[in-house]
Amino acid sequence: MVDSIVTRKKYAVVVTTYGEVEKVTIRNLWPSSRKILKVITRQIAKIPAPLIYFIADYRSTKHYIEWKLNRYSSLLLAINRAQKNRLADCIAASGSPLLSEVDIDVFDACYFVPPYLDDMLPQLRQNYNGIIIVPMFPVESAFSCGVACQMVVDVYGDSTFSQVNVLSKLWKEDRLHRIYIEHLFGELSPALRLQTRGKIGLVLVIHGTLVRDRAGNPPTLFTGLEETIAFFEVMKQKILADPQNIFSDVRQGCMNHSRGGEWTSETIEKALLDFKSEGYEGVVMFPYGFFADNSETEYDARNMLERAGFPLFQYIRCINDSLPFGQWLADQVLEKLEALNKLQIDLERLEHNQ
Repeated sequence: MVDSIVTRKKYAVVVTTYGEVEKVTIRNLWPSSRKILKVITRQIAKIPAPLIYFIADYRSTKHYIEWKLNRYSSLLLAINRAQKNRLADCIAASGSPLLSEVDIDVFDACYFVPPYLDDMLPQLRQNYNGIIIVPMFPVESAFSCGVACQMVVDVYGDSTFSQVNVLSKLWKEDRLHRIYIEHLFGELSPALRLQTRGKIGLVLVIHGTLVRDRAGNPPTLFTGLEETIAFFEVMKQKILADPQNIFSDVRQGCMNHSRGGEWTSETIEKALLDFKSEGYEGVVMFPYGFFADNSETEYDARNMLERAGFPLFQYIRCINDSLPFGQWLADQVLEKLEALNKLQIDLERLEHNQ
């Protein structure tokens, strides 16, 4: 009995996202903006070190003024905490046999605001036998899941393979597609469901990505472009084929940056303009490329929709901490934990037999 307690493994699960400041102050925005430029922007645009602080502080001031004037406050950190709690509850309620063999603790962390993932990883390595990283993005790229992967490699080095697993390729999962579709149609307003006067369009919002660098060449970084296109195509096909469908067409709505070269052309602005020119009566917007609402979705994208001037329109929030999403995510995590635990047991046996 004593031996089983001593050898019982402990695993950490970390739900992670970019992170945005909760209290909008210049003092809070500065370090976040600077870290974003150092980690993300410098991958796609050459920025001299002295300019990083100038550009970051300019962006911070701009966001501060705009968000204060519009009384906007990001809920991303609160949602990430809620997602962490939902995941922990769903793991505990799963009935997985693994729960009788190991201890599992669930944490939340961010890339660009506290609690910082890169600060948390060394402590997790010291106190846990392994970790599962859960990036809150369905499509991975160097700018999203890649940030977490690099932080993990920096801390774990050669032992990454045997101690860490980062969830990826979530966009391919049929069960996620079904959860999205039920969420989308379940949130539609009666006004949109019952309208018969004209066509209704759907804009699926996702973060855009680089197509060509400033020299006109394909980016050397993994951008997730093919995955972004494939994700949209599969979701469009399934939504239009669903018995609940009310949409005449579905368009991709990318949110792009301004630096680094040519970005994806199927933007939110283009989708809204095309629907307007084609005489659509209404438009629904759903940020399927984000698991949690943030300033890009519930502020930037939503404002574009509201300003577009359609007689009927609706913004449908991200999946956030919904129960079906939490249950699906728990199954994904437990599958990875079982595989990691088995790998470690096999490696321990090999070492023992040598």
